[in-house]
Amino acid sequence: MSLSDLLDSLPVPILQAPMVGASTEEMALAVGAAGGMGSIGAGALSPEAIGEAVLRLKSRSPGPFGVNLFVLPPARPDGEVVSRALERLAPWYAQLGAPLPEAPNDFAPDFEAQLAALTAAAPPVASFTFGVLSREQVDALHRAGTFVVGTATTVAEARAWAEVGADGICAQGFEAGGHRGHFLAETEASLVGTLPLVATIRAAVDLPVVAAGGIMDGRGVAAVLALGAAAAQMGTAFLLSDQTGVSAPWRAALAGAGDEATRLTRAFTGRHARGLENRFMRQMRVAEDEVPAYPVQNRLTQPLRAAAAKAGEADMLSLWAGQGASLARSGEAGEMVRRWWSEAQEAARHLGRRTRQDT
Repeated sequence: MSLSDLLDSLPVPILQAPMVGASTEEMALAVGAAGGMGSIGAGALSPEAIGEAVLRLKSRSPGPFGVNLFVLPPARPDGEVVSRALERLAPWYAQLGAPLPEAPNDFAPDFEAQLAALTAAAPPVASFTFGVLSREQVDALHRAGTFVVGTATTVAEARAWAEVGADGICAQGFEAGGHRGHFLAETEASLVGTLPLVATIRAAVDLPVVAAGGIMDGRGVAAVLALGAAAAQMGTAFLLSDQTGVSAPWRAALAGAGDEATRLTRAFTGRHARGLENRFMRQMRVAEDEVPAYPVQNRLTQPLRAAAAKAGEADMLSLWAGQGASLARSGEAGEMVRRWWSEAQEAARHLGRRTRQDT
C-alpha cells in the first residue's frame, strides 16, 4: 500500500492537524472514528512519551493516524543573547507576578532522540515540520512501516522532500494557524496561499498532496479536493471541539474572534506563527526581529504563557489560529468531521450542477 492508497481508503478525506498544545489523543481518536485521520503533535514530547503515545493510539485507533515532529538542530545560544531576551520579557513576567526564570540548560527535546523513538514506535504516518530529513532517516522510517509526509510552504521545499523519498507533501498555505513550516527561504519568500500552493506542488512533484491552511468547513474541503489534493488538513476548525487541548482564555478569544483577527508574529517563539492578535504581539512588534530564534524564545516564554493561562490573561498567550478563525464552531470532533464531509458533498453537487453543459 502507498500513502496515496491509504488516503484514498479513508471514508472521509479530512485530516486533523497536529497542533502542539491544542490537539489531543482523544481528538485524534474521534476524528479517526468518524472516518478521517487524526494526529498528534509530538514536537514537545520526550522520546519516552512519544513511544508511549504511539502505543496507546495503536491500541485504540480505529484507523490510521499520524505523529508530527519538528526538525530542529540543537540550540546553543550565546549567554548574552539569552540574558537580553530575559530582560526584554521581565516586565511581562512582572505584570503577572511571576518570577523571571533562570537561563535554562536546554531549550527543546533532542530531535535525534525523538526521531529514533518515533521510528521504533512505527506509527502509520509520520509528518515533519521546520526542515527536511535525510534519505537515510526516511529509509529507516520506511523499513519500520511508516509513511513519511513532509511539510512544504513552497514548491522548492516540496521538491526537497521528494528528493529524499517522502511519500507525500503537506502543502501549508499562508493562511494556516500556528508556526510557519518554511526551511529553504525566509518567511516573506514562503508566504504562498493554500490554493496556488496545492496547484503548483501538484504540477511539480508526483506525490499525493495534503492541503492545509484556512480550511474551515466542507466548502473548503471540496475546493482543495477539486484542485487535486488527496485530502484536506484542518486545524483551527477543531480548536473549539469538545476534545480540544486549548486553555480557557485561548478558547474564549477564539470564540469571540473577528473576521480578520490573525497576524503573523515571532515575538512569542522566535519563529513566525499566525495567531489572534493581542497586546503582547502588538507591543513586542518593535522588538520581534531582535528575539532569539526558535526554540530559544519559545522556551523563555513558556513559563510566561503558563502563568497567563492560569490567570486567564489572553493578552499574554500565544493564541494560535488560522485565517477564517471566526468560522470556528464548538462541537464533538467526530460530528464536526461528518458535518464537513456532508457540506463538501453538497458543494460538489452544486458545482456539478453549475458546470454541467447541455448536450
